[in-house]
Amino acid sequence: MRRKDREVADDAKIDEIISQSKICRLGFHDDGEVYIVPLNFGYVHKDNKRIMYFHSAKEGRKVDLIRCSPKVGFELDTAFEMWEADIACDFSAGYQSVIGTGIISELTDYESKKAGLMELMKTLTGKEQWTFDENMVNAVSVFQLEIEKLSCKEHMRS
Repeated sequence: MRRKDREVADDAKIDEIISQSKICRLGFHDDGEVYIVPLNFGYVHKDNKRIMYFHSAKEGRKVDLIRCSPKVGFELDTAFEMWEADIACDFSAGYQSVIGTGIISELTDYESKKAGLMELMKTLTGKEQWTFDENMVNAVSVFQLEIEKLSCKEHMRS
């Protein structure tokens, strides 16, 4: 990271920034093109592993890419604030962001899919208990991203 003064290395702070983010952008390599898609997500950090969960229709470009090339990049951000100035080059912005890479895989058994959807709903709403209709769970694809590397930074006013 070029700006070490903006680096966030504390695990609890990184988890806080991720939990405050609302959208995760997944990036795929697609036959010479880059394909980026914004998604709602669930997040859990346990046993020194960071895992994100996503749901999707059962078909489409994203699903095809996950199935053929599971290495992805991701980006999350929050706390954006424009800092205006009288001179254009003095404008700046406050933000918190996380970028990284990982391996994404499809969860196929009912209980794993339900657990992934539970984490997604918990991250989105803060509520921990949800009931899922079995037909609904079976109608969607649920994916798990095991984060391999990440970096986090923030630029905030003191």
